[in-house]
Amino acid sequence: MSSELIFPANVETRPSSLYTPKKPMKDRLLRSSELSRRQFAARAASSLLGVGLAPTFADRAFAAGTGSPLKQVATAKRVIYLYMNGGMSHLDTFDVKPGAETQGPTKAINTSADGVQIAEHLPKLAKKAHHLAIINSMLSASGAHEQANYLIHTSYALRGTIKHPAMGAWLLKFHDRLNPTLPGNVVIGGGSRHPGGGFFEGKFQPLVVNNPEAGLQNVKARFQESDFEFRYGLSQELAGDFRARYQDVKGVRAYTEMYDDAVTLMKSSDLSAFDLTKEDAKVRDAYGRNAFGQGCLLARRLVENDVRFVEVTLGSWDTHVSNFLRTPELCTTLDQGFATLLDDLEQRGLLEDTLVVLATEFGRTPKVNQNAGRDHYPQAFSGVMAGGGIVGGRRFGKSDATGENVIEDPMTVFDFNATIGYALGLPLDQILYSPSKRPFTVAADGKPITKLFAA
Repeated sequence: MSSELIFPANVETRPSSLYTPKKPMKDRLLRSSELSRRQFAARAASSLLGVGLAPTFADRAFAAGTGSPLKQVATAKRVIYLYMNGGMSHLDTFDVKPGAETQGPTKAINTSADGVQIAEHLPKLAKKAHHLAIINSMLSASGAHEQANYLIHTSYALRGTIKHPAMGAWLLKFHDRLNPTLPGNVVIGGGSRHPGGGFFEGKFQPLVVNNPEAGLQNVKARFQESDFEFRYGLSQELAGDFRARYQDVKGVRAYTEMYDDAVTLMKSSDLSAFDLTKEDAKVRDAYGRNAFGQGCLLARRLVENDVRFVEVTLGSWDTHVSNFLRTPELCTTLDQGFATLLDDLEQRGLLEDTLVVLATEFGRTPKVNQNAGRDHYPQAFSGVMAGGGIVGGRRFGKSDATGENVIEDPMTVFDFNATIGYALGLPLDQILYSPSKRPFTVAADGKPITKLFAA
């Protein structure tokens, strides 16, 4: 079973109960065009790096508009975004309701945060709860997987005519890379359904790593350095006249930048950040010898080398059947990887300026279905934030006694994304324009929840 709130045809973002029409835009449009580079980018990245770029329909570049940005001081430099693909059950993780008829067999346990309980399946995270701001009042505008996944990543409704940028692309657009030799935006697993950089230029697209243990395949040249330099120099010379003639065309610049970035990465001493064999076996064991655990370890290694945005996916949360068998197994994987990541970041002095986010597209129905499962439920679910200026050890928002409705401090996915942008110091109300000259901002009309940053 699934449910979805339908957007009116002229509404990009919020459901009708939450949507406020945008004011007319008087900003001057800066128009530009770009040659298509989608196929080249995918093929070149695959051949040079052994990985792919997330899908994009960015056939043209956006035009940037002027505006008076909402200003705030950044509390985080980087983000590790843990995405629970499939819809994580809030009642069986971070919003337990002891004694409620909707709770099922999942029990609550105390945590290191006074008065905060979470599910028994997360004992390691319970000991780290003093770092966590647990949000129990999330709301989405969609109860369908593809649409809700897209919405929480971009703050915009899925449409066939445009591809919107995800948060990692927005971060790079406004703040650029911290490490010029490594990709600034990396997605570990889950890349096939990721919105990527949307209508932004190629350099803002995420690098997709499907298997964290495999690292980057085929990065090194298969012939001697002198031969590589000769061939690369020859290609540059042959393309010289073309580039000089079309240097003002963004598609040509995107082509050149992507190729140059690939060569820079191949020669970078920081390339070893992708190599998990550099880690002690005990550390790898601590994270969990599974794709998510090793993805969390890779994320730590990447932010340690100043990669701006890293997303790690843990899938299979779509528990329509056997929720109370499958969710505990998923929680064991999540618990080990997430808790170890927090501990590792703290010990290395990285948690203070690295925002760690746990998100999912929607929750699961409080009512248990006939298959001992829970169905799609966008009306109330949970998310988590830690580090990066967030004050931990508490809950934000509240659902009712059965976990069915938000009754205190509702936080839409737009507000959730605005809060991430706020922590990163992004200009939340600065307008950028799509190829079709439509105005967009980081989190649509979402408002940051500044209470999460105040003691």
